[in-house]
Amino acid sequence: MSAILIPVAARIAAALNTTNGSSEHETAMRLMKVTEEAGEASAAYIGMTGQNPRKNITHTTADIAGELCDVIIAATVALHSFTTTPAADLTAKLDAVARRLSATQQ
Repeated sequence: MSAILIPVAARIAAALNTTNGSSEHETAMRLMKVTEEAGEASAAYIGMTGQNPRKNITHTTADIAGELCDVIIAATVALHSFTTTPAADLTAKLDAVARRLSATQQ
């Protein structure tokens, strides 16, 4: 996990709170932003594989990687709307996934 992910996401969330507030609607918008960014990653993959014959190949693996980074950032910003301890929650989730992975590899 990038050491700057949580602090930068916290700054983004604070800026959004200042500009847009932190209402239930705003929280929902942040959650929907994750889905929007995931859709852009999918669209980039479609563009990389040339699956749209009208457009042919329009994206690269670097484009997909950038879109996936946007998903991670959007999810981390949204996480700030659902917990007061985003770093601890993310670390706990990563630890749980690592334990499950270790258990399946034994």
